[in-house]
Amino acid sequence: MLDWTTVRSTALAALVLVSPALADAHSPSEEKLGTVNFPVTCTPAAQAEFVRGAAALHSFWFDTSRKAFTAAAASDSACGIAHWGVAMTALGNPLAGPPPAGALRDGWAAVEKARAAGSKSQRERDYVEAIAVFYRDADKVEHRVRAQAYEKAMEALAARYPDDREASIFYALSLNVTLDPSDKTYANQLKAATILEKVFAEQPNHPGVAHYLIHSYDFPPIAPRGLNAARRYAAIAPSAPHALHMPSHIFTRLGYWQESVDTNRASAEAATDHGNWLHAVDYMIYGNLQLAKDDDAQRAVKAVQALGMPNSEYIGSAYALAAVPARYALERQQWGEAATLGLQPAEFPWSRWPMAEAVNAYARGLGAARGGDAAGGRREADRLAVLRDTMAKTQRGYWADQAEIQRQAVLAWTMRAEGKHAEALTLMQAAVTLEDKSEKHPVTPGPIVPARELLGEMLLEMNQPAQALSVFEASMRVEPNRFHGLAGAARAAELAGDRERARRYYSDLLALAKDADTERPEIKRARAFVGTR
Repeated sequence: MLDWTTVRSTALAALVLVSPALADAHSPSEEKLGTVNFPVTCTPAAQAEFVRGAAALHSFWFDTSRKAFTAAAASDSACGIAHWGVAMTALGNPLAGPPPAGALRDGWAAVEKARAAGSKSQRERDYVEAIAVFYRDADKVEHRVRAQAYEKAMEALAARYPDDREASIFYALSLNVTLDPSDKTYANQLKAATILEKVFAEQPNHPGVAHYLIHSYDFPPIAPRGLNAARRYAAIAPSAPHALHMPSHIFTRLGYWQESVDTNRASAEAATDHGNWLHAVDYMIYGNLQLAKDDDAQRAVKAVQALGMPNSEYIGSAYALAAVPARYALERQQWGEAATLGLQPAEFPWSRWPMAEAVNAYARGLGAARGGDAAGGRREADRLAVLRDTMAKTQRGYWADQAEIQRQAVLAWTMRAEGKHAEALTLMQAAVTLEDKSEKHPVTPGPIVPARELLGEMLLEMNQPAQALSVFEASMRVEPNRFHGLAGAARAAELAGDRERARRYYSDLLALAKDADTERPEIKRARAFVGTR
């Protein structure tokens, strides 16, 4: 395995980032992590380390946070709340899914240390007991049940200490952890946002508030509400790699691709671990591909391929490793390339992350089917069915549903390749309906290819441009400013005889791709239609 410092510098140089190599981590005196007011009953030295740990925790900078909390505990043996901080870092990104078994053991051990150290404050003991609810019986009780119990514990804690803004902030985060991805009223998200907006007005430099507001609004109908937090968060905590990445969640929802590329480039430059780096690069590649900056995307793909063996404990690493090459092939509509994608590195424990394997199967299946290889499409559809069933059995219901959406889309295009046009449209519409019932996971900027966009392209191929235009326009209301959404709408309008709408969409496509570093056929068609060169 290559040393991460060496790989990081080499990979970032390949990405043509602002600086040729990464600087070492900031010293505490140079860190800019925002302002957190979290008083505890520890010694002044321990209090200072504790607040630093809390600020880093709010930006999911877990290694730095853990070191600060550990230093606080070492400075004051009676500072039990410092061990609470260590337990919180063991969660990792709580929005990404269950922590690995080792982290669960570490979290429970930290809870026991907190109890043993004690505290002069009932409030601090209540924080410890709240997180204990999550870690208790982790080997027996399902993750979501424990997460919901923790949410209720934090709700009670916030109610018991109404002047403690940190309790309210962590309660808001817990609401986002337990949200129902099929709830289109966004009840948990909006409840969390209401709490956080109040605190943001009081504490405009708080990293956690800006961070969790972005997550609360990371959904198409409510994404514009998150733009204020997105514009501010990177400046609040510029030392934290995740803080530099997070604005792109809102930028992606709104189709602000260059802003997403820029903030993820900064995040990748600051990253000190594989997971954050890969997560940022996945978002960055997604943005570059929408701008038709295929050469920039290719450099990033090569950087990922040069990474070697990343940390396999993190879902973001697994997902990005599969998603990056899949996006690169499918967004360029290189079906033969997509059909032959392998899972790299081969020694990565892919079986631990079936949702990542499903991304690979989806890309291979679409590539095969759209390239005319119906047998290859069916093989990958069958593979997706197995992965779906595996995830359903292991209580990964959300990801099982995503695999079913992918399976239906691959099978629909397979039927199209077999000449079964009516069946293909019916199944593609079923995939759209199922995708409409769910939301994207925070680990990804969006579907590898939106199902409704695929339906529009199928309708175009079947010479139904008017219907295709309606479908593309509906897709862009959810996934705005996507290259193939605009290109599809423009082509559908042209073929339907709506020249005014075709001109508008082609013009929008040319504006989107004004800095393209490649000549995609859709750009040529747009230039020909609007009469420009």
